[in-house]
Amino acid sequence: MTELKNDRFLRALMREPVDVTPVWMMRQAGRYLPEYKATRASAGDFLSLCKNRELACEVTLQPLERFDLDAAILFSDILTIPDAMDLGLYFAEGEGPKFRKVLRTAADVSDLRVPNAAVDLDYVMNAVSEIRTALSGRVPLIGFSGSPWTLATYMVEGGSSKDFRHVKKMMYATPEVMHELLDKLALSVIDYLNQQILAGAQVVQIFDTWGGVLSGEMYAEFSLKYMQKIIAGLIREADGRPVPVILFTKNGGQWLEQMADTGADALGLDWTITLSDARARVGSRVSLQGNMDPCVLYAPAERIRAEVKKLLAEYGTGNGHIFNLGHGIHQFADPEHAKIFIDAVHEYSAQYH
Repeated sequence: MTELKNDRFLRALMREPVDVTPVWMMRQAGRYLPEYKATRASAGDFLSLCKNRELACEVTLQPLERFDLDAAILFSDILTIPDAMDLGLYFAEGEGPKFRKVLRTAADVSDLRVPNAAVDLDYVMNAVSEIRTALSGRVPLIGFSGSPWTLATYMVEGGSSKDFRHVKKMMYATPEVMHELLDKLALSVIDYLNQQILAGAQVVQIFDTWGGVLSGEMYAEFSLKYMQKIIAGLIREADGRPVPVILFTKNGGQWLEQMADTGADALGLDWTITLSDARARVGSRVSLQGNMDPCVLYAPAERIRAEVKKLLAEYGTGNGHIFNLGHGIHQFADPEHAKIFIDAVHEYSAQYH
């Protein structure tokens, strides 16, 4: 494989010295960019864009042409696995993802098949391979998946939810059914991420978007347990280098110690926890990724720069920090403000290394 020209992201993940703090943005390839909107329009719809290797590669690289980013992330969606389980994923205009078939009974879960990622999700692997080749060592490539709990919320609710009543009913009323579903999803995610690694992903991130809606006891049993199982089953070295794993639970700041016990190399943080507090709690066990509120990008340039300076100071001197937003960049963010943010990270972080 081509040698990496910029590996500071990988080095920061492994808590090795870097010259400046690396930075990338969740959802950096997406609908805040006019060029992305044009490519999506040419694809016809979102799923067609995901399933076209050339277009998925094109939109993955678009933010790298604009910004001095330290990583690329595969353009795809967390719901590719349930789609491969024949649940009929579609995207309703203005309403987000929906499934034609939902899981509500023990029979529904029992009948659910575990997909073969290399076959059923080959379009994702084709995109990973295409992107890795196109990057030509420019920056590392991140692969990803949703967590089993997060995927289950969509599969049981039938789409997005505000109260999670169906999935929580299954969890409390028939926990054995929920565990069966989560176990099938964990096996699917292990296979899916390993196939991404074999295709060329150099880092993988597990997005536990909805773990934070659980109580502490339920989080440990129904979310964290399965992410730990996934991490234990992953390929951890490729091309002669470690393959780091990032674990991100939105609103999961109260569980950082337990998350660090999973074997992940880095924890993603949202903006509800202070970097200095997080660092004090986990020490040098894991790197920390985050954690600027995406809404800061609506502010004037000097306010954005001030926030970057504040967060760098909160983390302090030393290794193991990857700068990111605390969640995905908003669709209404100005790309020029994203550039100000990214450039400020590199400009102001050298003094901490």
